[in-house]
Amino acid sequence: MKYMPHPAVQILVWVLLALLVQRMQPLALLALSAALFAIALRLCARQLLSLLRRTRWILFSLLLIYAYTTPGTSWWPQLGLASPTREGLLDGLLQLGRLLSVLSGLAILLELLPQALLISGLYTLAYPLRWLGLSRERIAVRLALTLEYAESAMRDTAGDWRQTIRDAMLPAASAAEHIELRLQRFGLVDGLILVSGAAVLAGMWR
Repeated sequence: MKYMPHPAVQILVWVLLALLVQRMQPLALLALSAALFAIALRLCARQLLSLLRRTRWILFSLLLIYAYTTPGTSWWPQLGLASPTREGLLDGLLQLGRLLSVLSGLAILLELLPQALLISGLYTLAYPLRWLGLSRERIAVRLALTLEYAESAMRDTAGDWRQTIRDAMLPAASAAEHIELRLQRFGLVDGLILVSGAAVLAGMWR
């Protein structure tokens, strides 16, 4: 039987990735970004391109902010103050590389974890909320309904955004607040993955 890490472990690995790229050197980050992008493009091209399309203006704005607000040498002196700086462009590209790595990892995560398993993983990670007196069962139900509504809304918006707005103004229909969680047990390999990821992150964060 093919082994698949626990959903909570896969989510935590993605979180560790998001933290790890903040400390990586440019060449290492470039290699990681290229590898993750290639893997995501092969496994889940539609998911990846959808994420990039939804964040394209954020990515473009981020590059412009760094390019024009970071002090340094003018990249195109003939433009004067209208020219971005070399240091700003490099910093902006570095941030884009980090975001590209995170988005590629997220696309892979969403491809490996269907909605039911994603909810299951988040439900497992929400265990400490019990110490605060919160019900993670209710949180899981609300999250599942929210994801279902968001997915439906994005699909409908792509077809007819005017009708989507009109539907959003109508009173909400009652929905069933019952979901079935596919819970899994943590295995030895899951523990080893978490320990190894934590060790790499601790080593990079020094």
